[in-house]
Amino acid sequence: MIDPTSADLVDLSIGIEPGAESEPFPPEVEYFDHREGAERLVGNLHDLGVEDVDADDFPDGIGLAWEEVRAIVHTGTHLDAPWHYGPESGGEPSKTIDEVPLEWCCGEAVVLDFTWKEPRTEITPDEIDAQLDDLDHDLSPGEIVLIETGADELWGSPEYLVEFPGMGADATKHLVEQGITVIGTDAYGFDKPFGEMGERFVESGNSDELWPAHFAGREAEYCQIEKMANLDELPRRTGIPLVTFPIVVEGASAGWVRPVAMLEE
Repeated sequence: MIDPTSADLVDLSIGIEPGAESEPFPPEVEYFDHREGAERLVGNLHDLGVEDVDADDFPDGIGLAWEEVRAIVHTGTHLDAPWHYGPESGGEPSKTIDEVPLEWCCGEAVVLDFTWKEPRTEITPDEIDAQLDDLDHDLSPGEIVLIETGADELWGSPEYLVEFPGMGADATKHLVEQGITVIGTDAYGFDKPFGEMGERFVESGNSDELWPAHFAGREAEYCQIEKMANLDELPRRTGIPLVTFPIVVEGASAGWVRPVAMLEE
């Protein structure tokens, strides 16, 4: 077992940033400084019937800073639960984020390089296998597969939302069939960009063009991590100890995560 106090820790996450141009639904964060915190704490005390106290009574006249956040659970780096894809997965009720086994969310990661692939194109099973062949690696059940596109370098710009390749349904099921239950990407979405999927649907009339990788989860149970970062900072491509536990939101389709690779120095 790796000792995190002596390991090289690599943060693979993007945070919750108010007004971020790379979020179609930007989070709102209201900040309360220490003076405002004192006023609010006094208000709480008054509500509890403790009247003989005011903000100036706190040490140095200041209280506790805090923030109020309004955001969807798909803001920033997050883990999508099977419930996100549909009400059933493989004929069974889909797991919500509070039902996802923690065992799925830790293990050794494998990074597949798709930085060479054109944006708005779809990753195929053959391309997955070619990357694994390049690594001379056979997947094992419980490993976490990470798709590196390099899109995280565009974080903070509108281009982040459109300049990346996405997984296809067949590629997703190909991984799940090998025992992979968590797949991550450093792109905005797991599928191709929204507009690309919409245009393909309009041209073909085929509903399979709409969120195919997500909807693959209705047949093959898995979770996906979206909006990861810094995969290029990992010193190797296989055998990467990774923890990516989600925040528990009761009955929700996703939960925020902070994936961290723990590498022995």
